[in-house]
Amino acid sequence: MKRICLVEDEASLAEMIQLNLELEGFEVKSFDNGRLASEHFSEQLDYDLFILDVMLPHVNGIDLCKQIRSRSNAPVLFLSAKGTTTDRIHGLKAGANDYLPKPFNLEELLLRVAVLTQHQSEDDAKIGEWEINFKTYTISNGTDTQSLTKKEVALIQLFIEREGEVVSRSEILDRVWGKDQFPTTRTIDNFILNFRKIFEKDPKHPEHFISVRGVGYRFNQ
Repeated sequence: MKRICLVEDEASLAEMIQLNLELEGFEVKSFDNGRLASEHFSEQLDYDLFILDVMLPHVNGIDLCKQIRSRSNAPVLFLSAKGTTTDRIHGLKAGANDYLPKPFNLEELLLRVAVLTQHQSEDDAKIGEWEINFKTYTISNGTDTQSLTKKEVALIQLFIEREGEVVSRSEILDRVWGKDQFPTTRTIDNFILNFRKIFEKDPKHPEHFISVRGVGYRFNQ
């Protein structure tokens, strides 16, 4: 059974979310303020997904996300009454995987939870002949083992999450870089070129990392 940690100070909303997640088969641990959650996280981060309200008593969701990211790669979903582009980028820069503005549709929340727990809670994946371990940031093909950077892992996780879809360069920048380092689209292209050298049998005719001219990339596993 997959485990979710919910931090939401609005009691009626927290009860509704927890009840529906449990009906979907998840085990849910709930906190109603940031301080209690932070104390818990200092000892326990073994969850498949964290759902955090941004505005919380004592310790806000942004700081909780940073605390989680210091020791865990588990997906983080923000809930917030503040849904502007600036707020969303702020949340993504803190390390979140998704951001859902309030008020939201329950079915949409459950769908996003299903996507996040299906793809990003896995410890490993495979691209071609290479096994990827997201906990150790390494890849191996049986005879060779190489290390990946945090950005490379985040980019691969995004592609796996959106497998078969076209992911624009702007979304990649938002999700992986958060615009905190002012990268250019050329930065993304260089990452893709490096992935092709590693994962593709023929980098000039890629099967996994496909360019979509003028938009971005599509990933096929």
